[in-house]
Amino acid sequence: MDLNKKRCGAIKRTTAETAIDINLNLDGIGKSNIKTKIGFFDHMLTLLSAHSLIDMEIFCDGDIEVDGHHSVEDCGIALGQAFKEAIGDKRGINRYGTFYVPMDEALALVSLDISGRPYLVCDMGELAPMIGDFDTELVEEFMRAFAFNAGITLHIKVMYGKNSHHKVEGVFKALGHALRQAVEFDQRALDKIPSTKGVLE
Repeated sequence: MDLNKKRCGAIKRTTAETAIDINLNLDGIGKSNIKTKIGFFDHMLTLLSAHSLIDMEIFCDGDIEVDGHHSVEDCGIALGQAFKEAIGDKRGINRYGTFYVPMDEALALVSLDISGRPYLVCDMGELAPMIGDFDTELVEEFMRAFAFNAGITLHIKVMYGKNSHHKVEGVFKALGHALRQAVEFDQRALDKIPSTKGVLE
């Protein structure tokens, strides 16, 4: 297994509602260039990159004059597709990741499995309708689109908290750290698919 080969993915996705260009490197240092025209969403994706150590370039030109829904969901789709391309056959990876992030009064948990079997459980409690220019309902839409296109079983739970910004930020940071754990190589099983089935798809 060549550990020096970078695991990269690139997706261009164009619809009548959005034009998206994504490049990522799973073996990066967490550098990012994010431009979706939705300020809070840019902030969250930047945090995701920094805490996962996945280098990300994400450019989205979407119909935000309607609202942010198409841009956020389609970024999740394209990011998931780029992740799936980059992770390949999953040989040698840890596969699982779980992380808690305390964000002031809020505590967020993310647990995931790069299983090839997409699933989402998302419980963030009550959120304010908007954070800046961002509709908080779109957090779950993004997570679903990402998980289902990446082939990830993803569980998200905000244990408690009051401030919606803190809750959502905690979730994105926890997702970053859980992904970092899961995509890293298991030095004791570098040539093995981490499944008794011998395949993860």
